[in-house]
Amino acid sequence: MSVRPTCRVEGVQGGARQHNQSYGLIVWGNSTDSDDIFKTQKRIIRIITNSNKDASCRELFKKLNILPLQSQYIYSILLFIIKNKDQFPLNSHTHTINTRHNNNLHEPPANLPVYQRGVYYSGIKIFSHLPTTIKNLCDNKKKFQIAPRKFLL
Repeated sequence: MSVRPTCRVEGVQGGARQHNQSYGLIVWGNSTDSDDIFKTQKRIIRIITNSNKDASCRELFKKLNILPLQSQYIYSILLFIIKNKDQFPLNSHTHTINTRHNNNLHEPPANLPVYQRGVYYSGIKIFSHLPTTIKNLCDNKKKFQIAPRKFLL
């Protein structure tokens, strides 16, 4: 007997699963186990949508409005940066030369891979790669929470 969940249940389950999955994601999101978790996430998406096991999940994630694990990790880091933006100086604060990278966060020198994989350094790199239109929203937290999510979906 095959049971297919209804659309209403899919939305509720997807939201709850995404919330549970994002708990502490900043800490464990770039671990070696995250690849296995992403594969499980794709398997769950295929089951919910009753798709073939070889089907691409990119459109399925968009259809269900669920961020893939890597996008959830990036989104969590971006929200962390915005909440703690006083801890991240801009390039314009470290030098007076007007450059095209003025609105990027200042990247401190880092030689250790452990530091480079950390939240602080990787957050600076991720923020610097955002489109300028999204970076300019960092003073408006409500709009900033929406823009990167749409961009990552």
